[in-house]
Amino acid sequence: MRLTEKASAVVRFYIDGFRNMTWGRPLWYVIILKLIILFAVLRVFFFEPVLAGKTEAQKSDHVGSELVDRMSMPSDVRE
Repeated sequence: MRLTEKASAVVRFYIDGFRNMTWGRPLWYVIILKLIILFAVLRVFFFEPVLAGKTEAQKSDHVGSELVDRMSMPSDVRE
C-alpha cells in the first residue's frame, strides 16, 4: 500500500467518523466555544498589552530589560 493510499484511507476514516457522530458534534461545538471564551477572557483580563502606546525605542528598551532581568534570576525562581 502506497503512502498516498494510506493517507487517503485515514482521511476517509475520520470523515466517516465525524459524519456519523450523534453526540460528538454538539460536544465539539461546546469545546470550541469554551476555548474561544476562555482565551478571550484571559486575553482581556490577565494579559495586559505592555508594549501598547510605546515608541520603537521604548519597546526595544523594555524587551531588553525584561530579558536581562529574567536571565539574572536564579534558576529555581524562573520555573
